[in-house]
Amino acid sequence: MSQVKYKRIILKISGEALAGDEGTGINPTVIAHLAKEIKSVHDLGVQIGVVCGGGNMWRGETGAKLGMERSQADYMGMLATIMNGLALQDGLEYVGVPTRLQTSIEMRQVAEPYIRRKAIRHLEKGRVVIFGGGTGNPYFSTDTTAALRAAEIDADVILMAKNGVDGVYTADPKLDPKAKKYSELTQLDLIAKNLKVMDRTASSLSMDTHIPLIVFNVNTEGNIKKVVLGDHIGTIIEGGK
Repeated sequence: MSQVKYKRIILKISGEALAGDEGTGINPTVIAHLAKEIKSVHDLGVQIGVVCGGGNMWRGETGAKLGMERSQADYMGMLATIMNGLALQDGLEYVGVPTRLQTSIEMRQVAEPYIRRKAIRHLEKGRVVIFGGGTGNPYFSTDTTAALRAAEIDADVILMAKNGVDGVYTADPKLDPKAKKYSELTQLDLIAKNLKVMDRTASSLSMDTHIPLIVFNVNTEGNIKKVVLGDHIGTIIEGGK
């Protein structure tokens, strides 16, 4: 553990990342890749919490725009994150990583209810803890869930794993060839520059709890391990002082 910079992490994986190039659904090849990457970090002795998004299946905000009641649409999105969590749990256990899935919405047949002290105990025993169901409340994103769980378990950093994007840019690099990548930012920069890395609630919480955020490309083999070891890849967003 002496060479490890971050000893307890929250890994935020977007739903789109789990879908891979297909855009929707769960891609088994992507799950296998992520499981291998997480295992390489777990083997270092790092304590790992994971928050999955649900955008590969459903977005509550999109449902609301189509005329659904927003709370109902958001609860559907929370269920999508639990499905993603189950898929990732299966992938991790296939490669021999002990895992627990905890949900903010009780679903005892498939997962434990979220209990902060129990989650920390699992981490201390070397189990990867996947947090499903978002915060358990509508109107809050899984970005906010990642910031909240990071604060609750006293994580050293939030690693925001992106699908094919290697950091934060001045504009969308796929649309603007002149877009420049930021090496370092602050949470205040995200808000002031309207950089859509995470929503404002998540940014404010990260700033208040002083937890840094690193945005990087999860598709590149070895990137999660490199970040944990302290290599400067992607964009580092300071949590504030």
